[in-house]
Amino acid sequence: MLVQERSAPKSTNSKPNSRINGSLPTNRFAETKNLDFSAWVSENLYKIVAVVALAATVAALFFLRNVGDTAALLCFEKQAHDLEKIAFPRVDWNNIAPIRDTASKFTNFRTERWIVVSVSGYPSDSLRGLVKIKGWQVLAIGNSRTPSDWSLKGAIYLSLEMQANLGFRVVEFLPYDSYVRKTVGYLFAIQHGAKKIFDADDRGDVIDGDLGKHFDVELIGEGARQEVLLQYSHDNPNRTVVNPYVHFGQRSVWPRGLPLENVGEIGHEEFYTEVFGGKQFIQQGISNGLPDVDSVFYFTRKSGLEAFDIRFDKHAPKVALPQGMMVPVNSFNTMYHSPAFWALMLPVSVSTMASDVLRGYWGQRLLWEVGGYVAVYPPTVHRYDKIEAYPFSEEKDLHVNVGRLINYLVLWKSNKHRLFEKILDLSYAMAEEGFWTEKDVKLTAAWLQDLLAVGYQQPRLMSLELGRPRANIGHGDRREFIPQKLPSVHLGVEETGTVNYEIANLIRWRKTFGNVVLILYCSGPVERTALEWRLLYGRVFRTVVILSEKKDMDLVVQEGKLDKAYRYLPKIFDQFSSAEGFLFLQDNTILNYWNLVQADKTKLWITNKLSESWTPVLTKGGNSDWLSQQASMVQQVVSMMPAHFQVNYKEFNPNEKNLLLCNSEVFYVPQRLVSDFIELVSLIGDLDIHQKVAIPMFFVSMDSPQNFDPVLDTTIYKQKSPTNSSALYSAKVPAVHPWTVSSEQDFIKLIRIMAEGDPLLMELV
Repeated sequence: MLVQERSAPKSTNSKPNSRINGSLPTNRFAETKNLDFSAWVSENLYKIVAVVALAATVAALFFLRNVGDTAALLCFEKQAHDLEKIAFPRVDWNNIAPIRDTASKFTNFRTERWIVVSVSGYPSDSLRGLVKIKGWQVLAIGNSRTPSDWSLKGAIYLSLEMQANLGFRVVEFLPYDSYVRKTVGYLFAIQHGAKKIFDADDRGDVIDGDLGKHFDVELIGEGARQEVLLQYSHDNPNRTVVNPYVHFGQRSVWPRGLPLENVGEIGHEEFYTEVFGGKQFIQQGISNGLPDVDSVFYFTRKSGLEAFDIRFDKHAPKVALPQGMMVPVNSFNTMYHSPAFWALMLPVSVSTMASDVLRGYWGQRLLWEVGGYVAVYPPTVHRYDKIEAYPFSEEKDLHVNVGRLINYLVLWKSNKHRLFEKILDLSYAMAEEGFWTEKDVKLTAAWLQDLLAVGYQQPRLMSLELGRPRANIGHGDRREFIPQKLPSVHLGVEETGTVNYEIANLIRWRKTFGNVVLILYCSGPVERTALEWRLLYGRVFRTVVILSEKKDMDLVVQEGKLDKAYRYLPKIFDQFSSAEGFLFLQDNTILNYWNLVQADKTKLWITNKLSESWTPVLTKGGNSDWLSQQASMVQQVVSMMPAHFQVNYKEFNPNEKNLLLCNSEVFYVPQRLVSDFIELVSLIGDLDIHQKVAIPMFFVSMDSPQNFDPVLDTTIYKQKSPTNSSALYSAKVPAVHPWTVSSEQDFIKLIRIMAEGDPLLMELV
């Protein structure tokens, strides 16, 4: 490759370079350059200036950091940090110009009832059915995948070009190929007189072709049904989310957006309360056929390639959610009334499968601010299963964040004095917490301004009492409703009497352990097993808290060292302060929960009667070996114990050189002894006492071993696993040790074996 050289000054004696017959020039010599210093400086002046400036900058920064005014450098650092922070939008609420429809041919059209759908293909039969519903105007919103010649008689269609010409601020933030462009449709409907908006899709048929038959379309006036609604009980203040499908007869189906840790909550309500109708501003309908389920359900509940056709109880009463409790809300079968129109905004920085669910939880929390609530209604549409791939990757925002989001929203508060200011405040707070991004904060500001611009009046705030103790529910306030147990053919079996018996067992186990927290220590790869452990044990226990060597925020796994696991328990105890008790379990031990039902949940449980697990060791004294060092530290702690602890400990273990060891794979602490456990942990302080030493010391200090519940005494406990691990397992004992689960295949093998004691476990594989 030839490289072009810088040209030399011409000389009268030199001849111009040239190519002869395609060869290189014969004259390769140029005149020697002038070495005069002033000429060199003149020629390279710009380089000299750049080098000097760079050196001066480096010197100045070094001087500022090490010698001079550090405040100047801190100022620079603060400015850099501020650039990373999310900017809170500034909105002049009192100076928002009106936006009028001057671009479409529907300028003068107004009606109160709208059906808003997103369309990506030609009109479906279901959409043709929606157009025929009397008294409702269908508004179809196009995107980049919608055919250019799309049309349907009776429907208003807004193409991308028409959407861009409407003058709404939100258009700037909406992706071209997504259903979230329905946000434009909501604004268009409100601009043209909407008082009710049915948020729908084009694959569901309204049952009997009459929305008014299923929803409460009128909340005030002569057409309103002035009736009292059943309401979920607020008796348990720590219950923040429910699965409404249980109420409507399908216990083993769960809606998209329900935290996976709540999937196992299949027991029906012990009792309901009541609430006056008229404030159910968001009404969520149930869908027959293919209900709103996530990909985990969709891919694990088919017995073949046939389409789902799940049916719910159409006679079950609608049910409302009290403040402090939430339910998944979707974008294809939901009625919104005018006081909740602000809650229609679909976020854009999360996946499409998460957008409407996050909107639903965000909207529910803000709905409490205006005294409204969500109600769930019996089947309103029949939605057909097209047997197509469900994008599991699109649901990551749900499975990872939704449980944390619900807890965050329930605790969130704002001191703003107007609803729209609170809405923007919450959107900003959610971006700071990572539930969505700054793009949705800007979208929220644009959305609220557009609402005001099209003439929407923001509702007034109502006083909230979430922070106050809730009123006790008297016997006269309790209302009973026992849901039907509809056939669950999606389980791959017809639900016969045997299956009903099995579900009754699961309900009984759930009732026993529904307020017990399981703390699972995962030594294996959590990225392969965390979700599986939650699916297995989350069906029975209140929640499953997972500890591991490494923290994993995506899988909600907390960091903890196994040899000091007891140090992390007080924080978990405090987090679930209303729990009935806490069961600790290592993942190398399998828990047969069906054999624990008779145990006393007010007593301690541990493997003190298993010599392979619980062993007293006589140490030599001094600090010559590890055991002696541990014994010395134990005696140091015992000497600091309050009298009642010290008496218990020395009564059971009077010899100071005798050290109690317990491998502590499984143990239970009841709520009544949680404060004692926390106090004993604090006494250890910085001492390096191992878990297998600390736990037996705690237990014999808290209570006499003769008072321990013997439920774990029959545990199968071996030091080493046999070659054929299946031969070790028995469904008739409370626990089995050891067992290794390090992959999905191991988990499937375990489930099939445990199904001997809980046949419904086969649903998971």
